[in-house]
Amino acid sequence: MGSVFICPLCGNKDEKYIGYKNGVPYCRRCISFIGREAIENYDISDDISINIKYKLTKEQRRISNEILNNFKNKKNQLVYAVCGAGKTELVFEVIEYCFKNKLKVGFAVPRRDVVIELAKRFQSSYKNCNVIAVFGGNTTLIEADLICLTTHQLYRYDKYFDLLILDEIDAFPYNGDEVLYNFFKRSVKGNYVLMTATPTKELLEEYSNNEHNCLLTLFTRYHNKPIPIPEIKIRPFLLFKLIFIIKKIKQYEKENKPLLIFVPTIYTSKYLFNLIKNFAKHGYFINSHSKDRKGIIEKFRKGEYTYLVATAVLERGVTIKNLQIIIFMADNNIYNSSALIQISGRAGRVINYTEGEVIFLGDKKTKAMEESIEIITNANSHL
Repeated sequence: MGSVFICPLCGNKDEKYIGYKNGVPYCRRCISFIGREAIENYDISDDISINIKYKLTKEQRRISNEILNNFKNKKNQLVYAVCGAGKTELVFEVIEYCFKNKLKVGFAVPRRDVVIELAKRFQSSYKNCNVIAVFGGNTTLIEADLICLTTHQLYRYDKYFDLLILDEIDAFPYNGDEVLYNFFKRSVKGNYVLMTATPTKELLEEYSNNEHNCLLTLFTRYHNKPIPIPEIKIRPFLLFKLIFIIKKIKQYEKENKPLLIFVPTIYTSKYLFNLIKNFAKHGYFINSHSKDRKGIIEKFRKGEYTYLVATAVLERGVTIKNLQIIIFMADNNIYNSSALIQISGRAGRVINYTEGEVIFLGDKKTKAMEESIEIITNANSHL
């Protein structure tokens, strides 16, 4: 028997995904990932320094110091921090250390919209720093002082990053994708920091029981206020759900509170909006097919839209002050406890607006609803 072909890009060795052309094997799993790869000739800029105008909390400083010390000791890390804890701030110190020591840093997340926002944030947070966003359709520049990128683009970086930070590891499309996982492992030359608000039990066990890895936990939000506890509202017919939603829209409009209504599918986002728009005129819908997502979100921020019907495209990476949340069809199978926690975490994130209603609206109560409420309640108990 000949030796087994192992794809040098994604690590695949499953024969059903291996093809042959002129007798030469190739991998069908990652064949679409073709493009220029980074080379190690980029010189990190001099005199980069942090440029932030706020102080970390005591807990944030503690975790920040631990992340830096663990990195110096060449340990990989999992940071388990609740929604709104300020995860990004936790890695500012270790990133600055890497700049000073001319080490290459990447910050990867699964979704393009979040990459764009991160790049802007880091550009304003560091003086004299060249920051780029790398995602599909935006790959002209792939080397910089700090590279913010989607997990898909990690294939361009072979043993490249001295420090790779991977946030939202539980998010689609990274979660459960073996190809993207192997891109991640292949791109790390030094060590990595994983970050999530909703780790699996398996991941917690892996980083709790390994001398080479570290588990760091942060259960308090940066403003030290509790995470809003979701309420379950059972309305067994569509008509009753619509009446409930329209009443809530009217209530929040009077109180000047923006509302996100999350739905499980792209189709449902437009369908639900069409059902309620004649009764609640100052809203819109948004999903991954929306052509002007940035413009829609901006109108929502400014109050031109008082509510948005949204898919999971707004589940992460967007912070709106005084936000209220309704999850329509919260009993749908797409909403596991992690998804419900992430969506719930959109509320109460902004200082001076730390409260907010989160409502699970459905035909019945589910185990996922109960688990998410239990986990949030437990996190609040650490205050």
